[in-house]
Amino acid sequence: MSLAFSPFVPIWLLAALAVLAAVLAGWALYARLRGAFLRALALAALVLALANPVANFEDRLPVKSIVSIVVDRSPSQAIAGRTERTDAALKALIERLDRYPAFETRIIEAVTDPDSNSPDTRLFEALSNGIRDIPTSRLAGAVMITDGQVHDVPGTAAALGLDAPLHALITGDDNEVDRRIEIVRGPRFGIVGENQDIVYRVSVDGPGDRGPVAVTTRVNGEDISTEMAVPGEESQFVFKVPRGGANIVELSVADLPGEISQSNNLAVAEVEGIRENLRVLLVSGEPHAGERAWRNLLKSDASVDLVHFTILRPPEKQDGTPIGELSLIAFPTRELFVEKIDEFDLIIFDRYQNRGVLPVLYYDYIARYVEDGGALLVAAGPEFSGRESIAETPLAPALPAVPRGDVRTGGFYPRLSDAGLRHPVTRGLPGAGTEPPGWGRWFRSVPVGAVVGDQVMETDDKSPLLVLNRYGEGRVAMLLSDQGWLWARGFEGGGPSVALYRRIAHWLMKEPSLEEEALRATATGRRLIIERQTMADTVPPARIRLPSGETREIPLQAAEAGIFRAEVALDQPGLVEVSNGDLTALAHVGAVDAPEFRATVSTTRPLQPVADESGGLVARVNAEVSDLPQVLPVRTVPRQSGERMALRSSGESILVGVRSVPLFAGVLGLVLMILAMGATWFREGR
Repeated sequence: MSLAFSPFVPIWLLAALAVLAAVLAGWALYARLRGAFLRALALAALVLALANPVANFEDRLPVKSIVSIVVDRSPSQAIAGRTERTDAALKALIERLDRYPAFETRIIEAVTDPDSNSPDTRLFEALSNGIRDIPTSRLAGAVMITDGQVHDVPGTAAALGLDAPLHALITGDDNEVDRRIEIVRGPRFGIVGENQDIVYRVSVDGPGDRGPVAVTTRVNGEDISTEMAVPGEESQFVFKVPRGGANIVELSVADLPGEISQSNNLAVAEVEGIRENLRVLLVSGEPHAGERAWRNLLKSDASVDLVHFTILRPPEKQDGTPIGELSLIAFPTRELFVEKIDEFDLIIFDRYQNRGVLPVLYYDYIARYVEDGGALLVAAGPEFSGRESIAETPLAPALPAVPRGDVRTGGFYPRLSDAGLRHPVTRGLPGAGTEPPGWGRWFRSVPVGAVVGDQVMETDDKSPLLVLNRYGEGRVAMLLSDQGWLWARGFEGGGPSVALYRRIAHWLMKEPSLEEEALRATATGRRLIIERQTMADTVPPARIRLPSGETREIPLQAAEAGIFRAEVALDQPGLVEVSNGDLTALAHVGAVDAPEFRATVSTTRPLQPVADESGGLVARVNAEVSDLPQVLPVRTVPRQSGERMALRSSGESILVGVRSVPLFAGVLGLVLMILAMGATWFREGR
């Protein structure tokens, strides 16, 4: 109950009347007049009646305190019967809390994302999100049912903002044994062909054998070595990066008898293979506007070391200039095309013609260089159709087309051929999807015949414009126009010159992503994505081999021109081999060296400091949960709750209604006033 006033007159008037009544009553008492006390009471009753006192009666209901139960549903909880023990402990705890009317339970399921690249157990994050809407005064406490392997334990309970006891029920026995291997340090990138080292450590948790153990290493699915490692000590594995792109390194140890899990007996590292800077020799013949386009492209690529020579002074030019006054350097033909030709990854002839600068024998060296695995790009101009064409040299067998002896002039739109729509060099070029194409015209091309290889770009009349071919172990590309610079200059809107030139150069230098026939497998969490790149119209199903040895056939669906794709969810983590025809690819499904699988033995250590600070306890529960701690309702949290789970009862209530009773209104007020006035008259009558 509470008392309030609702005066019938303004406050200032009521105050004035109260002062006047007090003065009169005080004077009467001071003068000891007859009936002074009764007169004072009558005046007080009058003032009180004008003040109108009201008694307010509140109706309240008690509010329950909330107990948050965080249930660990991480992958490590699925081993050694912990899931069943967790469910039994949760059921028993709810039944025990239901006996206390002051408590209400809230279940928070902490689920680990199986598709995460690095799954871990984040119980405190789940707790923080689950109690966000609960007032601090209503939180009785939190109980975590877990194996103790928690990866987001705060430094202190205050850092979490938890002003209530935190208890932990540990599912798992204290004599569990587990052998595991983990990568301590490993490179993310490595240069192809150079040595890289991975530092790893074998550990034994629990009372297991700690003698030396054999560690088997595999790179991209192939066994490399078996070495002995001492548990608890760091060991080193050295290997050469075998290829560009993703390389999967596996380190595995044998199972330990009686260990609770074999999921952490394998550690995986992914090393991205990077090729050293590619060396490119650019030889420009007739100076023209497009020469700068090739040079700028290659100079802007940080992975390319460019050697560029331009033949500005042909041998037949005889103007009597003394050699000492010439500012140009001599063309080092023997050094480049005999002694160091194998050091180049790509040779480009840009509008070059045979004018005697190179001995005829050197063209044969270039052809053999390509046949042995080199790369050659011919950017042809009108010179290619003349008498001094390089097609009339011993280089001819390596060329994918033969000039017809004429030059076509007039505007035309470069177009992708049917093969070009599927080939990775030209597929998806910006502007190719409209008619006419969304780029500018060219005005000159070199007609050719006897074309071999893939004709990926063509003129309006289907004549070849860009031909790609394999010759021996090497590759040759022939661009049959010198007008590509118009795109770079923005003529008629320009075109994708940079994208086209870069793709041509990188295809010649065997960039894996630009292979016509390629199979790629990538994994995101437990989802495997298979991509088949091909020039064919159809492909057979892909075959996958799971870590268990099981094989499955996965049909591939056409995703775009030249690309077939499939996506499948797998429940087995580990290395998966994908094959399609003669092509194979490897991918590691599941997390690589994830925190969730580094340590699987149940433990009380991570949660003990936070529980002690908050006044909670950490206790193990057996399979029958018969040793579940008792619940102790308290008003204030003790520093140590002993063997019982202290849970704070707030004692709060909510207001459901208010009743107001005026004290001087109605019959009650009238009776009091009559009694006061009557007593005064009675006293005066005596």
